[in-house]
Amino acid sequence: MSNREGFTGGFIAGATIGGLVGAVLGAVLSRRAAEGLLSEPLEAKARKIRQRKASQLEAEGMEIARLSLEDKIAQLNQTIDDVRLELGDVNGNAPAPGSEGSIAPDS
Repeated sequence: MSNREGFTGGFIAGATIGGLVGAVLGAVLSRRAAEGLLSEPLEAKARKIRQRKASQLEAEGMEIARLSLEDKIAQLNQTIDDVRLELGDVNGNAPAPGSEGSIAPDS
């Protein structure tokens, strides 16, 4: 009978200590999980704001680059037309005064 009394006391003590350890562990882990869930939306909002600003800056940069390229293309086209006129005068076959020069006529 003394064996049974020792078993019962140990069982009750183990269950009590295990319950306390489990409760403390659960409280700590749930608090960390709750903090993680609460801070995540703030991080997501900040990330969205950064992405929006980056996309606006990228769009502005692309617009500036596009305008710059259009200017350079216009300069190149003007230079090509000037060289074509000079070469045409040298070779003796200058284009007609009313023609555009950069578009070849259909035959």
